[in-house]
Amino acid sequence: MLSSFPISVALGTILGFLSGLGVGGGSLLILWITLALNMDPATARPVNLLFFLPSALVASFFRWKQGHLQIKKILPAILAGSITAGIFSFFSQAWDVAFLKKAFGILLLFTGIRELFYKPKENQQKT
Repeated sequence: MLSSFPISVALGTILGFLSGLGVGGGSLLILWITLALNMDPATARPVNLLFFLPSALVASFFRWKQGHLQIKKILPAILAGSITAGIFSFFSQAWDVAFLKKAFGILLLFTGIRELFYKPKENQQKT
């Protein structure tokens, strides 16, 4: 029942909605396809990426149309991120999964600490 077409469409709609708002629904999708659909995590990760590529493109397009996205300013980050993601995806096959989990955990820890103590500059506009 959980893997039925109507349930999958409903879940895809909800996660697409969250993605459009800028809320990362990837962790929810991973939980859904690993726990409810019994898909192994190695297969779930690329499915998650394929789901969110079109969602991210559509959401980014509308943010750009609203004037919230300045391509010239973020193009270097897009290029660097894409190249680095490709390189590390290729090499991650040879790395120990335990190392990758620890590295990701450290990244999340530092990001969380930064968010706790981050103070926006006074002259920044809220978008």
